[in-house]
Amino acid sequence: MSTPHNMAKMGDIAETVLLPGDPLRAKFIAENFLTDVVQFNSVRNMLGFTGTYEGKKVSVMGTGMGCASIGIYSYELIHMYGVKNLIRIGSCGAMHPSAKMGDIVMAAGASTDTNYAHQYQLPGSFSASATFDLLRKAVEEAEKNNFPYVVGNVLSSDIFYTETEEWRSWAKMGVLAAEMESFALYCNAARAGVNALAIFTVSDSMISKEEMSAEERQTGFTNMMKVALGVAARL
Repeated sequence: MSTPHNMAKMGDIAETVLLPGDPLRAKFIAENFLTDVVQFNSVRNMLGFTGTYEGKKVSVMGTGMGCASIGIYSYELIHMYGVKNLIRIGSCGAMHPSAKMGDIVMAAGASTDTNYAHQYQLPGSFSASATFDLLRKAVEEAEKNNFPYVVGNVLSSDIFYTETEEWRSWAKMGVLAAEMESFALYCNAARAGVNALAIFTVSDSMISKEEMSAEERQTGFTNMMKVALGVAARL
């Protein structure tokens, strides 16, 4: 079964998928961490690959940027291809002192300034949360490898180039970092009854104004990748 955004056939995609925003990061992971790799998608250059990691079938696919984009790709992976475990990996901007440059941020929950959950017609605000089993495994992988990490809430924002400093208000509520996709992923997973986790590497800081280069963002997040793959191998 193909979709307007994915040329894969049923069975081409593993039940566990890593989801970087950047399709070139998906290619990097496939080439450097997986064996017996087969490319299953190139529609819109949103590259997807399936291979083996430590004896486990694992897929990796780009999702683009923002809740709207990951909302499409994750929905199709879940409902059209039977994916059960979705692990978002990407970069984030620290807005809290506990998240340092290069740290792994694990999103136990995701706040948002988007209207993504409007579709569910809920009589209140939805708290988008990670699947605890995946989160626990990620913490265990990070501790096993002595990788610096922090667990908490992130902000999934529609705005990258903002004209205000609203992030300071989120930081006062203990929100660790800003990114653009977790809330939609967690909503889709919750609605479908599947598992999801988002983990990030701090690539820039709103506090210190430090930032990584584009190349470092694409290929320099190996600790995060190893954590995600370690979780995938245990599912």
